[in-house]
Amino acid sequence: MSSELHAEVLIVGGGVGGVAAALAAAKLGRTVILTEPTEWLGGQLTSQAVPPDENTWIETPLTAAGYADFRRRIRRYYRDNYPLTAHAAADPHLNPGLGHVSRLCHEPRAAVAVIYQMLAPWRSAGRVTVLLRHEPTAAETAGDRITAVTLRRPDGTPIIVTADYILDATELGDVLALAEVEHVIGAEGQDTTGEPHAPAVADPLDQQAISWCFAIEHRPGEDHTIDRPTGYDFWRTEMAPFWPGPQLSWTDVEPISLRTRHRPLFVGTPGGDDLWHYRRILAAGQLTGPEFTDITLVNWPQIDYWQKPLLGVDEATRTAALDGARDLSLSFLHWMQTEAGYPGLRLRSDVTGTSDGLALAPYIRESRRIHAEFTILEQHVGVTARPPGAGSEIFADSVGIGHYRIDLHPSTAGRTYVDIESYPFQIPLGALIPRRVDNLIAAGKCIGTTHITNGCYRLHPVEWSVGEAAGALAAYCLDRKTAPRAVRSDVIELREYQRVLTGVLGVTLSWPEDVRTHRVY
Repeated sequence: MSSELHAEVLIVGGGVGGVAAALAAAKLGRTVILTEPTEWLGGQLTSQAVPPDENTWIETPLTAAGYADFRRRIRRYYRDNYPLTAHAAADPHLNPGLGHVSRLCHEPRAAVAVIYQMLAPWRSAGRVTVLLRHEPTAAETAGDRITAVTLRRPDGTPIIVTADYILDATELGDVLALAEVEHVIGAEGQDTTGEPHAPAVADPLDQQAISWCFAIEHRPGEDHTIDRPTGYDFWRTEMAPFWPGPQLSWTDVEPISLRTRHRPLFVGTPGGDDLWHYRRILAAGQLTGPEFTDITLVNWPQIDYWQKPLLGVDEATRTAALDGARDLSLSFLHWMQTEAGYPGLRLRSDVTGTSDGLALAPYIRESRRIHAEFTILEQHVGVTARPPGAGSEIFADSVGIGHYRIDLHPSTAGRTYVDIESYPFQIPLGALIPRRVDNLIAAGKCIGTTHITNGCYRLHPVEWSVGEAAGALAAYCLDRKTAPRAVRSDVIELREYQRVLTGVLGVTLSWPEDVRTHRVY
């Protein structure tokens, strides 16, 4: 038996973008229902167990106030709750894991706690309702509007949610599919976009690898070897044409040069280029007490799953892909424990919030993407695709900024890494607005990027800014009784909306000129 709920803003997907959207809309006075299919809000930061990948300027005032607040709260969480050494406690830029990938490598549950702190006042005020373990299953439309979304509750029964604005912050752009909103999957062709690094023609099944991450500690002298996974023999011998050998090894591909490289689990010198310290999320040396061990997060090339795509396939293929990704991750762990000689590697299921030790959800790099009012191309942000020294394209309708290399992992079409320079860029409002549907706003990886530019717009701080802009846009349109497309097309409305972003939410809309034209190697 179904029941109904209503809010002014329905945000489907409680990942990084969904959380930021909820905070923005609630702060601007609107009621929000935020749904999430897993047990944890936070997406990449939590249920997918991916320490944040961030830009060079993340510790400066250029960072959006909301994301900067999240980062401050993470550090405060460790200072308030962990027995830090005096040196670590005094470090204003405390990095709990001292991982090489980020200045703020932390445990997933720290982010869960902080997200709930940030949402707490708005939940108490009745502005934000959180529905965990609620998965979208259907959408109703009337002309160019989405009128309702049906969710499956944890007990399997349906609930129908109506809202004035629907924000798609799901990991795969699920609302786009359910509401039959025009979108693209996989890779666009160079013959359409003109992007130098796109394939010659479109291939919808050319999709980035997914990864099923997991957390481990190392207890020398102990044996925590897991059972031999079903597909272990396959992964021991399977060799992709673009890979130097089986994935169950320390040998992989350096993404930029595509040269073969060898990275061991440990090296003897501090700060060495090994896998253990790459995404370490808790550094025992920063804590007092012998009970603590290092915890590292395995999101390494060895667990990139590129055998089958998730989008544009039948349910059986999609299920096989998810099962395959899990099997690959467990097989790599079993290989490390047995053939590589580290039986003391122990899964930390408590860190990932699961019974099997893997993350609650797979790390999804690529979503369905809307046919947007404006699509971001490599020619707007890629260094080699821009005139020499020009910097990134300047967007008059900017709603935020970001930076990351155009970083595409190996794909289900047999393509190897595409990892090229991009300039620090802006996020154009037009990329959040679909060409047709009036009350849908993209709030995550389903924005109007291409397969190529998704590679630099998909990481944590950018997804936060996209979600924040989407939540603010829904609130602004409700306040002004206007529509997203009208805000973008009217210079006065656009400037007023941007003033809300900068003045109320503390969003930065443009890089300083010397940064916008800066090349980051």
